[in-house]
Amino acid sequence: MKRRRSFSILLVPEEGRESKSLRFSYRAAGILLALGGVVIAALALMVGSWWFLALEAKRVGELELAVDSLAAESARVGALARELAELEARYEEIRSLFGTDTALAASDLWLPPSGAGRPRQGGSGSAGEGSEPTSWPLTERGFVTQVHLEEGGEGDHPGIDIAVPTDSYIRAAGSGRVVRAEYDPVYGRYILLDHGNGYETRYGHASMILVEEGAMVRKSEVIGLTGSTGQSTAPHLHFEILRNGIAVDPLNMVEQPG
Repeated sequence: MKRRRSFSILLVPEEGRESKSLRFSYRAAGILLALGGVVIAALALMVGSWWFLALEAKRVGELELAVDSLAAESARVGALARELAELEARYEEIRSLFGTDTALAASDLWLPPSGAGRPRQGGSGSAGEGSEPTSWPLTERGFVTQVHLEEGGEGDHPGIDIAVPTDSYIRAAGSGRVVRAEYDPVYGRYILLDHGNGYETRYGHASMILVEEGAMVRKSEVIGLTGSTGQSTAPHLHFEILRNGIAVDPLNMVEQPG
C-alpha cells in the first residue's frame, strides 16, 4: 500500500515543556489553505461592500443637498419670471405713452426751412407775429416725469420734464422769434422763444438745435431734437413758459395729447 505524503509542524513550548508535533497530509493542507483563502476573500468582499455602501450613502446625501438647492433655485427662477412679466407689462404701458400722437395732422406741423435758416429779423424785441404758447411742444405724447413747482424759493423747477426717446421732434408751442439758441451747463442745448405780449418759452436738453437766433418760427414748427444734454440723467424735454419773466405752470396753457 502506497503511503501518503505528509509534513509535520513541531511546536516547542517555553520553559522546557514537552514539545508537540502536528502532522498534516498535503491534501489536508491544501484544503485548509483553500478554506483560508475563501475566508480571506469573503472578509475582503465584506470590507469592500461596506466601503462601497459608505461612499454611496455619502453620494446620496450630496444628491439630496443638490436636489434641495435646485428646488430653491427653481423657486427663485419662478419668482424672477413673474417679476420679469410684471416689468414687461409696465414697460409696454410706459412705451404706449411714447407712441406717435395720431391726433396731430400733417398741416399742424411745420418743418424747419432748408439751408442756414430764415434770415434774422431786425431788433431784439418781441416777435411781431407771435402767438400765445398753447400747443404741445412735441410731436409725441411723452410722459411727464416732473411738474412745475410754486414760484419763489431756491431749488424750484420752473417748468415740466417730458420723457421721450432721443431725437424726438421738438416743436414751437406758438409762433415767435428765437432769442436764444445756445448751450447752457444746466439746460444743455436749449432754445428760448419770444412770443410777444410778455410770453416766452424755453426748450432744454436738446440733442440738436435746428433754428438760429433771430429767426421767426411758426406755431408747431420743428425747432430741435430731444436729447439729454446738460444736467440730465435720461432723454427728455424740459419745457418752460415764462410770463413777464416769471415761470408759470405750462399745463395751465398747453394740454398733453390723449
